[in-house]
Amino acid sequence: AIISGGKGTAADKIKALNAAGIEVADTVAQIGETAVRVLKKTGIYEKCHTC
Repeated sequence: AIISGGKGTAADKIKALNAAGIEVADTVAQIGETAVRVLKKTGIYEKCHTC
């Protein structure tokens, strides 16, 4: 989520995303591992990994 116009904090937006079932990486360095975790959780990783 983009924080703009001084509306909402990063913590508020992360909380809202998590409440909607969306995983959020805590840092840029964790984006890859977060993506792999989500792909594995949904079963997509195995399908893509075998292509």
